Amino acid sequence: MGKIAIHKPMTSPIAPSDSTAVIKPRRWRWLAVPALLIIGYAIWQFPTWKAQAEVGAAYGARIGCSCRFVQGRELGSCATDLEPGMEMVSLSEVEGEQAVEGSVPLLASRTARFMGASGCVLQPED
Repeated sequence: MGKIAIHKPMTSPIAPSDSTAVIKPRRWRWLAVPALLIIGYAIWQFPTWKAQAEVGAAYGARIGCSCRFVQGRELGSCATDLEPGMEMVSLSEVEGEQAVEGSVPLLASRTARFMGASGCVLQPED
């Protein structure tokens, strides 16, 4: 009869250590560069975004005040009078006064007050 060969499982020539930790590449380093670029860009653009938000809030307040107190419409319908691209501007009526506040969250808010025959006038910034 023929010989029967018995195969032993292969073992690593290097003995395993007590530590079974696998060295993984540090992926966070690849994310740090884009994150720093995004943060730098935001810091660089912040003054521009703030100025645009102030203009948008003032425009929204003025248009909303005219719509509400000159035309006599409900404030909810006045949002349709805003220009395209002004979706971030929200309008709210100031309680107890004939005034409308336009605001862009976290950046700016302005108030326009109805002044009778003069129409709606923006109030000075604080």
